[in-house]
Amino acid sequence: MIPPAIASFLSMLAAERGAAANTLAAYRRDLLAAVEIAGDLLTVDEGGIARLALAWADLAPASLARKSSALRQFFGFCMDEGLRQDDPSHALPRPKARRPLPRILDHGEIAALFATAEAEAASGKPEALRLQALLELLYGSGLRATELVSLTLAAVPRDAPFLTITGKGGAQRMVPIGSRSNVALARWLAARGGGGRYVFPSPRGGHLTRVRLFQLLRDLALRAGLAPEKVSPHVLRHAFATHLLEGGADLRVLQTLLGHADIATTQIYTHVDSARLVALVNARHPLGNAAGR
Repeated sequence: MIPPAIASFLSMLAAERGAAANTLAAYRRDLLAAVEIAGDLLTVDEGGIARLALAWADLAPASLARKSSALRQFFGFCMDEGLRQDDPSHALPRPKARRPLPRILDHGEIAALFATAEAEAASGKPEALRLQALLELLYGSGLRATELVSLTLAAVPRDAPFLTITGKGGAQRMVPIGSRSNVALARWLAARGGGGRYVFPSPRGGHLTRVRLFQLLRDLALRAGLAPEKVSPHVLRHAFATHLLEGGADLRVLQTLLGHADIATTQIYTHVDSARLVALVNARHPLGNAAGR
């Protein structure tokens, strides 16, 4: 049975922060596992926290960071609710997990994918039109795979160049759809026929699966002469973000388009564009050309 304090904490995360079901499940597992090792989290002291650190010593940095974060947030919640008078979270391990840099495709590789998809779509075959629309929305709007395959017809307005996307934690955002994507989407919807509520329905009911989307893109990569392992929905989302930043997009705007709750997540894309940022400072800063005067 889950302790009442943990149940209340998880309810708060769901109601006030809109935490996703997967996040809640992970926190629940982490907190219950901590109880098994350290005992009651409402009374645990630094000795109990030390036992946790020892038990977690062999975990991967990312797993250790998640578990520590779950406990820090829980102890903070307990302090706010008057369930604890002290916060022992300072004794938790603080791993310095390095965030991996995103894999991206360069402009030539993107061009090869699109050239192949466009040539195949010229046949007018529904499968080819669907693939072109999927590709356009992944690279043209930066959608997550789940957001794309679960896109409903109601989310595609006829009179506005925006999609209504429901992202992580149920958060909604408006995502612009470019003219190219709009044309590809319109062609697919005309070939799609009626029935169902999803833009990309599955023959067996429901919508296209993420696994099938992954397979379609890798097959396209192979036909375009690219290494299949280089192409995935997430890689195309990274390419969308990286190439927008290269083109001068503001980081805050990019954060909104990608649906990132924390701008620190968006800032990872700046590593690919350091040369442009240096050039921007040199060109726009009042002292940028001082040396040449």
